[in-house]
Amino acid sequence: MLGAAALGACSGSHTPPEPGSSELAGMMLDPQLSEISGLAASRRHPDVLWMHDDGGNPERLFAVATNGDRLATLRIEGVTKTDWEDMAAFELDGRSYLLIADTGDNGGLRRSLQLHVIEEPSKIENARLKPAWSIAFRWPDGARDCEAVAVDVARKQVLLISKKRQPPELFALPLMPAGNALQTATRLGELAGIPQADAALQKSNPGRAKLQGQVTAADISPDGTTLAVMTYRYLLQYSRQPKQSWAEAVAGTPRVSDLPWLPQAEALGWSADGRSLYATGEFIPAPLYRITP
Repeated sequence: MLGAAALGACSGSHTPPEPGSSELAGMMLDPQLSEISGLAASRRHPDVLWMHDDGGNPERLFAVATNGDRLATLRIEGVTKTDWEDMAAFELDGRSYLLIADTGDNGGLRRSLQLHVIEEPSKIENARLKPAWSIAFRWPDGARDCEAVAVDVARKQVLLISKKRQPPELFALPLMPAGNALQTATRLGELAGIPQADAALQKSNPGRAKLQGQVTAADISPDGTTLAVMTYRYLLQYSRQPKQSWAEAVAGTPRVSDLPWLPQAEALGWSADGRSLYATGEFIPAPLYRITP
């Protein structure tokens, strides 16, 4: 398992949690919630998290309570699921949406990839949904694996972060492209400050050393000022000043903290109020953490 050593969970204190602290919000025990690879907090339903699982499973979303209980399963019609790896929640023109990133490519073989935007349903119940729109795209210079996306509504832009290349690369796509033509992602820059494994780990376990800095999820805070980035071991937060671009922001020094222990950390999302981050892993049972930024 690829998570980090546990941080002390908050316990019964009435004092505000310290920045960087984590609290065990719940446990995910439902077998259907194995292989979770994307998480986003609902903008329409309080205390509801949307999640999806990895490739090899049906095209579906799960509505999950913040204690880890599955509330509903929604089938997504009209799309083919190759390798769903991340998701984001956003509001646009008074409506609440979810973006699903079908961007996984472990073998580096895919010539095109897809993003699907789905309007949040009015009720939390089993249902069937269709995308409001989809975006087909390619990389500008060859295939790469990507497990992290985020939506900047103010710029009407989708950010994507590569996984295996070091340092990770930041790309952008239009959130609402005109027409159905295949888009080409624009490379914006590289992420600075990704921690590297120490010499001892590189020598004793080079495979683990290589993995711990790979990016597996990302999300932009609801106020648009902070990009949170998850790796298998770390949580990084890149702050953006009002006149900065995201390329400039990720070139700066992030705030870095160890993740609490997770079984293969792959899902991260800001709470709707921006006061915390939710994080979980890919295998069941999996803890669901609330992290104070």
